[in-house]
Amino acid sequence: MGWKNHPRTVLLALLATHVLAHIDRNMLLGFAPQITRDLALNNAQYGFLTGAVWVLSFGVMAVLLGSIADRFSRTRVMAAGILIWSACTAASGWAHNFEQMAAARFFVASGEAALVPAAVSLLTELFDERRRGGAMGVFFMGIPLGLGLAFALAGLLGAALGWRGSFHALGVVGVGVGVAALWFKDHRVERAEAERGAPLLHQLRNVLVLLRGNSTVAMTVIGFVFLHLAFVGITFAQLWLVRERGVDAAVAARTVGLLGIVFGVLGTLIGGVLSDRLARRLPGGHAGFIVLLVLICGPLMIASRFAGAGSALLYVGLCASFFLPLAAYGPSIALIQGLTPDAMRATITGITMLLINVFAIAIGNLVAGAVSDRLVAAGSQHALTQVLIATDVLVIVGAVFYALAARGPRIAAAPTGVVAH
Repeated sequence: MGWKNHPRTVLLALLATHVLAHIDRNMLLGFAPQITRDLALNNAQYGFLTGAVWVLSFGVMAVLLGSIADRFSRTRVMAAGILIWSACTAASGWAHNFEQMAAARFFVASGEAALVPAAVSLLTELFDERRRGGAMGVFFMGIPLGLGLAFALAGLLGAALGWRGSFHALGVVGVGVGVAALWFKDHRVERAEAERGAPLLHQLRNVLVLLRGNSTVAMTVIGFVFLHLAFVGITFAQLWLVRERGVDAAVAARTVGLLGIVFGVLGTLIGGVLSDRLARRLPGGHAGFIVLLVLICGPLMIASRFAGAGSALLYVGLCASFFLPLAAYGPSIALIQGLTPDAMRATITGITMLLINVFAIAIGNLVAGAVSDRLVAAGSQHALTQVLIATDVLVIVGAVFYALAARGPRIAAAPTGVVAH
């Protein structure tokens, strides 16, 4: 397995794959007007395709495939996932009604669920504690880069290939990547049974025991879920700017898109690298670093809710809302992985992704939308502002759990295998 002697090359390859995953995931958003028109989708059906499908499939499959990656080959799990999501991305281009598109997107989400748990476990093995947060930050740059490139490619490819041809082309590229990934061997199956992940139900019990016995890991997972409530503000940002701040719709779309890409990328990169540099100097290490981030960004997010459309504070707060949750990825994942046994690392990542998707993304967005509708019905002129202030406060509450995590062990166990120095 000589490829493991080149951890930075592995990291770049995983970043490129993560970018591809988020391009395939978000192309539906990039082609939303064309797809909803051609398939005669109503808003509820479109919302289901972009939201509930991912929670139902991605979250659950992340746990299952994470447990498989802990027990068998991580590279084979990733390769299978890439092949599945790429084939179903291509199949999305042949969909002619809501049901066909829903089935295709369900399996795109299922395939993509294989990537993050297996990749995070592999990167934990390849990078030591001093550089692990930075490596995770680089890998999770795939989220904002993939989102931005999805919209860019929709504009570039759409004119030449149409939305159907674009999905077909992306599927072909992904299948090529998946076939290439099959060449890389990760012989975890050759380890002794005790050094590998257990079968699914036993593995889940093991992770539960870990969470009960290690407050640092448990508090970090809970805090990480709370920080993802910032994505509720991002989801409703464009509507909030247009409806309650009077910003032109086209200007709002461009602003949200540009800030999301720029400050999302800066967040993942700076948060990961800077947390590694400061972890040994701050009380609580990586957890203490995230507390500091929340104390800086959280008040800016809340203050921006009271700012007018022409105020610089409005846009500073938007930048903070994009920066904060993505800046937490590197240090949070590094902390969780460093205190988790090798045989459970992919599984606990899958469980974390499930909790984020269910509680922060699905329930968070649903409750925010429902509460804002009730406030509007009651006559409120600032319904979204009130709801987003509440979610910003909950994001700040997440710092409490990181502060509790900071009181526990901060030294990660040395990973098995080759490390980057």
